[in-house]
Amino acid sequence: MTPTQADIDHEMALRREAYEKAVAAGATPVHHPARDYAPYRSSALRHPKRPPVPVAVRYDPEAVELTSPAFGATDVTELDNDLTRRHPGEPLGERITVSGRVLDRGGRPVRGQLIEIWQANASGRYAHRRDRHPAPLDPNFTGVGRTLTGDDGGYTFTTVKPGPYPWRNHTNAWRPSHIHFSLFGTAFTQRLVTQMYFPYDPLLAHDPVLQSVTDAAARRRLVAAYDHALSRPEQSLGYRWDIVLDGPTAAWTEVR
Repeated sequence: MTPTQADIDHEMALRREAYEKAVAAGATPVHHPARDYAPYRSSALRHPKRPPVPVAVRYDPEAVELTSPAFGATDVTELDNDLTRRHPGEPLGERITVSGRVLDRGGRPVRGQLIEIWQANASGRYAHRRDRHPAPLDPNFTGVGRTLTGDDGGYTFTTVKPGPYPWRNHTNAWRPSHIHFSLFGTAFTQRLVTQMYFPYDPLLAHDPVLQSVTDAAARRRLVAAYDHALSRPEQSLGYRWDIVLDGPTAAWTEVR
């Protein structure tokens, strides 16, 4: 029988309670989600269950990764960080500006870092052939952008607020509004992929993806803050989201 949202909420609450009791009893906190987090149903089907198998190759793949990819300021245009200006017409939806800084564990800015984002449109649909959600596509919005961080580690994107969408994890399952972020580091093997959420979204408490993050403070760091100073007159509302790459205040990542 397909579980309901109430079933999933109950499973998540039991796991959260068990984790909090273990930490209170002296167990070491575990900040990264379990690979087989049961309320996130598909994780049970695709997470590794056996140790990795060494593969003999004639070259060192790590040596290749250490020298590529490489990105520079000339590779990113001034329009790449504005997802509302990539097409002849105006996209539908609420305009937003998302801005923040990329920092290391010591609070130092990470300069020249390539950031890519992708997201659903305002109706909650991705411009992807495998997305069968019956919400309408927007011919003036494809939902992808990129930018390089400045000397202060800062970045800015102009886009539209993505809509929630169904994802069939369970009956009446809906993902909260979110934007996917990818940071490449200095080599592809260092890539960080994570998600940014929006404040006051009632779906946050019901989302197994977000709730798989065991530490409450880590979950809060994945939610952007509304910042009126970033709002642009007659144009967009502003959200601030800083990304810390390591240390006790690091943003949770999908792959360590």
